[in-house]
Amino acid sequence: MIKPDFAKEGGLLPAIAQDYESGKVLMMAFMNEEAWLETCRTRRAVYFSRSRQKLWRKGEESGNVQEVKEIYLDCDLDCILLKVNQIGHVACHTGHESCFYRKVDENGELVEVEAVLKDPAQMYGGKK
Repeated sequence: MIKPDFAKEGGLLPAIAQDYESGKVLMMAFMNEEAWLETCRTRRAVYFSRSRQKLWRKGEESGNVQEVKEIYLDCDLDCILLKVNQIGHVACHTGHESCFYRKVDENGELVEVEAVLKDPAQMYGGKK
């Protein structure tokens, strides 16, 4: 089985989650080889949390699971693209559909361009 080149970048590679239907970029996280293998085996997104130094099974606390429909690797085998069905329509821990819910406007200001879909306290019980 072909796999990413985890020998690069200290064993952590960027993994982009994109909505399978709309093409919208939902989030970017990191995968190590263990997360990659579990994602391929279960067809559910698994990432590596750099802050917690452990596997992060997307949706294990929030319920916002990512069902993996397709997996792509870039030309250098050092970036992963997951096309996913986002359960609950919330990918971000802030309750937004996408982690990219803010844009820099023409004045250099950061502006929210998407509404919160779900209160984070409902997803995490006040933990986040």
